[in-house]
Amino acid sequence: MSWVDSHCHVAYDGVGLAAVERARDAGVTRVVTIGTDVARTRDAIAAVRDGRARGLALWATAGVHPHDASEGTAGLEELLAEPEVVAVGECGLDYHYDHSPRDVQREVFAAQVELARRHRLPLVVHTRDAWDDTFAVLDDVGVPERTVIHCFTGGADEARACLDRGAALSFSGVVTFKNAGGVRDAAVLCPLDRLLVETDAPFLAPVPHRGRPNEPAWVAVVGEAVAALRGVSPTVVADATWATTERVFGLT
Repeated sequence: MSWVDSHCHVAYDGVGLAAVERARDAGVTRVVTIGTDVARTRDAIAAVRDGRARGLALWATAGVHPHDASEGTAGLEELLAEPEVVAVGECGLDYHYDHSPRDVQREVFAAQVELARRHRLPLVVHTRDAWDDTFAVLDDVGVPERTVIHCFTGGADEARACLDRGAALSFSGVVTFKNAGGVRDAAVLCPLDRLLVETDAPFLAPVPHRGRPNEPAWVAVVGEAVAALRGVSPTVVADATWATTERVFGLT
């Protein structure tokens, strides 16, 4: 049984290639590391190159997180040509923290949706307390054929709205949190061929690891929780999410 961590931050403090090696030893044999601004995207690409030299199966994305939207996207598009990069993002809207003005967030998000469409790359979306505007931007620009709603934190209604737009849903350790009943409902209704699992390491460690820096190895905990909710074996979820992640990101 092999797992894929479809979204983590290898180049962030608290993760690193040693964590990816621990994950491999625990059966997590593919990892996608995420860019959150131009500098961190370069760091993610460098981590992939270093990791591959150590025999690790790693890929990167290139994007500007809504927290960093005020920095703009200058220099981002050229990074999409790097062979390690398999998607645009994470990008989107975060109205919980509002670290960048909302109008700027929407503008920068729309620009990255267009980049994904133009380059025929998958799009990785971050949305928090901003469902209506997230859908409005996606509908206005056009949802890329391969779109992932990362760290899905909505309920059944939001899940259906994402699925109706052709998106896949990625579930994190939040699915194990006591107050996340809506997320669990979404994890049950999401078709297996549209479902991914992730850690978002070093953030959002799943129960029973809460309070510790998250690790890619713990994506199995997320997958096992989803399997229990759906009444299937972990192998079913591991195989399905492996295939979905491979298809969505074009992993080879």
